[in-house]
Amino acid sequence: QVQLVESGGGSVQPGGSLRLSCVVSGIIFGLNDMAWYRQAPGKERELVAGISSFGRMTNVADSVKGRFTISRDNAKKTVYLQMNSLKPEDTAVYYCNVGYDAPRHSWGQGTQVIVSS
Repeated sequence: QVQLVESGGGSVQPGGSLRLSCVVSGIIFGLNDMAWYRQAPGKERELVAGISSFGRMTNVADSVKGRFTISRDNAKKTVYLQMNSLKPEDTAVYYCNVGYDAPRHSWGQGTQVIVSS
């Protein structure tokens, strides 16, 4: 069974940074693309960034381009989301999932990010 455990969220002021982590078990991590999603209050869940299995390809949403970076460490079975220059509109629960641009498994508990002054 696939398990996705996100962490690293918190409360930051606008302009701040956070790094999210997602530890994955139950799959051969190094053979799977991964992605980060987020869901803001009252909105649908949206794709934030995707990364191919060996990290050679990445894609980020236009709304976070230039501010967010996705990366992975296959030895640690972990995918990361570095978030810089955070804005209030980045406030959301952030989730990871298997797949480059569409989720393939059940969701984990997510990690809450709040950007507020």
